[in-house]
Amino acid sequence: MSPRSIPADLLPWALGALGVSSRDKHLEPVAGDASNRRYFRLRADAGSVIVMEAPPATEKNAQFLAVQQLLGASGVRVPGVLAQDLERGYLLLDDLGDQMLLPLLSDDSVGAWYQQAGETLLQLASIDPAGAVPAYDRALLTEELGRLPDWFLEQLLGLELSPEELELLNRVTELLVSNALAQPRVLVHRDFHSRNLMPQPDGQLGVIDFQDAVYGPITYDLVSLLRDCYIRWPDDQVRRWALGHRDQLVASGLLEPVDDELFLRWFDLMGLQRHLKVLGTFARLYLRDAKNSYLRDLPLVLAYVDEVVTLRSADPALAELGHWWRQRVAPVISAQPWFDAP
Repeated sequence: MSPRSIPADLLPWALGALGVSSRDKHLEPVAGDASNRRYFRLRADAGSVIVMEAPPATEKNAQFLAVQQLLGASGVRVPGVLAQDLERGYLLLDDLGDQMLLPLLSDDSVGAWYQQAGETLLQLASIDPAGAVPAYDRALLTEELGRLPDWFLEQLLGLELSPEELELLNRVTELLVSNALAQPRVLVHRDFHSRNLMPQPDGQLGVIDFQDAVYGPITYDLVSLLRDCYIRWPDDQVRRWALGHRDQLVASGLLEPVDDELFLRWFDLMGLQRHLKVLGTFARLYLRDAKNSYLRDLPLVLAYVDEVVTLRSADPALAELGHWWRQRVAPVISAQPWFDAP
């Protein structure tokens, strides 16, 4: 897939919005995300800014602005919007820099960083979205899980699923969707992980890639952070962090008291929903959008799936899923050129 050319009017628009001349000014590509949005750094006399090109036909630009305002007004550090042209899909944003949280995480540093990230999650949970974001409802949860058989199992692995196998996946979907819908609801970032958290020079933790925010399960962002698709921590530590965050939610009045087993069940099954969705999403990014780098992240996601299916095998649907996956799916995965067990 050949890259899109930079629109000829993007740089003049950005310069005009800043009120600076075009002399020696150019757009520097910045690492993007999984969408069709593209980011460029523009260095001006007063400092650098980010120019975002987000095609209106495919990107949620109005929702990006709505969520940006919602988060910013609540004290969450997000890029400020300096100028916008929704018709063309152009936005001019504050530059939060290139430093992602991911490379700063180590055994020694993770506790402090995750404590700060947890404080941001408390901020998000305290926001009343008041209709500003869509509900994370049954239809959306089910659509996400439908990416697994379509893109990962059938298109990437080449499996032909029988009606019985599809019925098993439907039963797992019902279990996971019901678990999600049973949880208290809060504002959910929906991709709250170490590549979307940006440490700032003033010590704050910036948050990006928030345009897909929804009103949904209270454990979703927590499991996105603690069972991050790009870095793994010991499961006993993850569970202590999860329960510690539960305690902070209760102490802040954001959650009614809930016992350890129920909260961890919410957490585990929510993580399984997310990771099964991610398998399909990453396969789609590779097959449809030619974004090969996501294949490197599949082995860790698969490890999370195996971990939770094994841990929660007392549930009949997950016990059957685990047996079927080991017999039918795992041998095909192990033969893939991208597979390297984490």
